[in-house]
Amino acid sequence: MTFRWNPAGLCAAVAMVGMLTAPVAARAETLADTLKSAYLNSGLLEQNRALLRSADEDVAQALSALRPIINWTADITRDFSSARISGRTRNTASTGTTANLGITGSLLLYDFGRNDLLVEAAKETVLATRQTLISVEQLVLLTAVQAYMNVIRNQEFVALRQNNLRLLREESRAARDRFEVGEVTRTDVAQAESAVALAQSGLAAAQGDLTRAIEEFREAVGRDPGALRAPGDLPGLSGDVNAAKAVAVRRHPDILEAQRNVAAAELNMRAADAAMKPTLNLTARLGTSDDIMDSDRSRSGSVGLELTGPIYQGGRLSSQVRQAMAQRDAQRSQLHLVGLQVKQDVGNAYANLRAARASRDASREAVRAAQVAFEGTREEAKLGARTTLDVLDSEQDLLDAQANLISANADVVIAAYSVLAAIGELTAGDLNLGVQTYDPAAYYDLVKTAPVPISPQGQKLDKVLRALGKK
Repeated sequence: MTFRWNPAGLCAAVAMVGMLTAPVAARAETLADTLKSAYLNSGLLEQNRALLRSADEDVAQALSALRPIINWTADITRDFSSARISGRTRNTASTGTTANLGITGSLLLYDFGRNDLLVEAAKETVLATRQTLISVEQLVLLTAVQAYMNVIRNQEFVALRQNNLRLLREESRAARDRFEVGEVTRTDVAQAESAVALAQSGLAAAQGDLTRAIEEFREAVGRDPGALRAPGDLPGLSGDVNAAKAVAVRRHPDILEAQRNVAAAELNMRAADAAMKPTLNLTARLGTSDDIMDSDRSRSGSVGLELTGPIYQGGRLSSQVRQAMAQRDAQRSQLHLVGLQVKQDVGNAYANLRAARASRDASREAVRAAQVAFEGTREEAKLGARTTLDVLDSEQDLLDAQANLISANADVVIAAYSVLAAIGELTAGDLNLGVQTYDPAAYYDLVKTAPVPISPQGQKLDKVLRALGKK
């Protein structure tokens, strides 16, 4: 990134670099404010919370298979018949209408634990989905950090460009005045005019970058940015990369999710094996039948035990067992791969943080050295030992160094929060944002017992759904 500057604007340029850490008004928006808004306004978080509620319902549905199943049936039948009695040449006909109403019920008594295994597998899937939600939360917050710092970065660039253009216009007018009195040549005027044109182009590009950064902020945070204040204290991070990797292996949501998926796959494999064994059910039936034409009525009922088991189903059950084993093996491999990826991400995040800090330190030194070089070049130009072009080049080096320092300051903040995300500690709770966090167990506790709408639990659940705007 290149800039043009004027000797008269040197002090303003130095002051501009310090704006990242300068005191600001009390109303300035902090990074914590932005993260709160991102957490509260994120549509991505809302989507994944709904997916978690869907997984919660899988537990209720699996549990329902262990409870009595009661159904009702009703039908009306119209019977008719006719006959011809041979030898007598006589036809007979009869009709009848019968209404039947019945209730049937069944209760699973024993299935070698298959449905219990499916319930436990559904619970493991719920726990895995909760970890997915945490991963999404980390992504949302890290994206907000990046958007926040990119707005600050581009605001600083626009301010530099605006000040640069203002001072170059003054220099251009001064050059034309000096040309009129013969103090400078036409070449000096042309160089000043060219610098103004380049500054205008640079300002337009910087304003475009800022507009895009604001759009990204609006998408990530859910609102327009206020007067942003650069972060002061960065998160406290351990310098021990290996220790950080050990923490990440224990608590990173991607690893915890993979572990839960392995457990669910193993339970599903055992359930598939149990499906090849018999099941014992208690059955009951109660019915009534009315002859509408004759007003005859009959009632019947039955209670019994039913033992069923597969004999031959075309190899489907055996295939399901093998499929479940393959899925279990795939989840185990995924756990191994996720562990490697998380460790690599931690190492990369620390490497990026070290590089960003080194770049910031180097940029500070570059600003200091470029300022000394510029002042020396300007003094030498007054004595005739340097040309106007030499001064402009020295100014350019100074402004490039100042711009790099602004960018490096932003990169350090982003890199620090990226380390937290790599470890698994970039959540609203870990950051103490002071916002009401989503409780993933609240909805689960309401539905885990599979309540029916007319029960007290079901009525409470109905209120929750209305509060969520789902009913």
